Amino acid sequence: MIAATGAYLIWGLLPIYWKALQSIAPYQILAHRMFWSLVVTACLLAIFGGKDSFRSLFADRKTVLVSTGSGLLLGVNWLTYIWAVNSGYIVETSLGYYINPLVTVTFAVFILGERLRFGQAAALLLAVSGVVYLTVVYGRFPWIALLLAMTFAVYGLLHKTTQIAPLKGLFLETLVFFLPASAMILFAGSDGRGAFITGGWPLSLLLVGTGVITTIPLLLFAYAAHNIKLSLLGILQYTAPTLNLLLGVFVYQEEFPGSRMIGFLLVWSGLFVFVVEGMIQRSRIKKALLAQR
Repeated sequence: MIAATGAYLIWGLLPIYWKALQSIAPYQILAHRMFWSLVVTACLLAIFGGKDSFRSLFADRKTVLVSTGSGLLLGVNWLTYIWAVNSGYIVETSLGYYINPLVTVTFAVFILGERLRFGQAAALLLAVSGVVYLTVVYGRFPWIALLLAMTFAVYGLLHKTTQIAPLKGLFLETLVFFLPASAMILFAGSDGRGAFITGGWPLSLLLVGTGVITTIPLLLFAYAAHNIKLSLLGILQYTAPTLNLLLGVFVYQEEFPGSRMIGFLLVWSGLFVFVVEGMIQRSRIKKALLAQR
């Protein structure tokens, strides 16, 4: 419980960290995040993974290919999120992570061939209604929210196809961008635009810290996922977008008029139906199993 709460609190408060780096171009922040995440995961693998950890990473070709794909998705997701936060769209990023579980359910139906129960279908319909309504209210398609939700949902889908440990998986995913990230950092530094050189030591420390604030919550989440019920983990996951929303509205003064609130209420209603229906279904299955004993 402590590990799960810690992971979601860190993710929920991440906009504060990215705002502290607002003076730096998003692509530079992403490059440093990829670079230092690889450094942190490599150190952790060397300490906790054993002497064969690095050699075994490349033994399975399928795992390497899947990790390459998930790494590319992670890069798109991270760049979108960093840019959106520092461009004043924190509220819309929170919408993306609210609808992410429902996008995952949609993938389960159309890609994995799972069947929707009535409650799940109702939840999905409410969420879609909310997105359509927000599209009309915004006057534009909420592409930031949907891109974040889609990339993270596909990222989760790819992880269903491999059994690689989270730390090893993150190492391979960040390794995909190691050379481009290194080249970008060096190129920016060569013509005087590199924030790591010209930004002073506070900014340099924050850039190094992007590796830590990326790796730690992922490891906390992985530990929690193995030790508490998935239903509880599912409920706790809404801590992060809720904190994002509160930061966007009350700290960074983003607009959140009543008309936009209606769209969020439709999405929240869908999530409520989704969570409650899942709890009821799990309770029925548990009772049926007990009755068979």
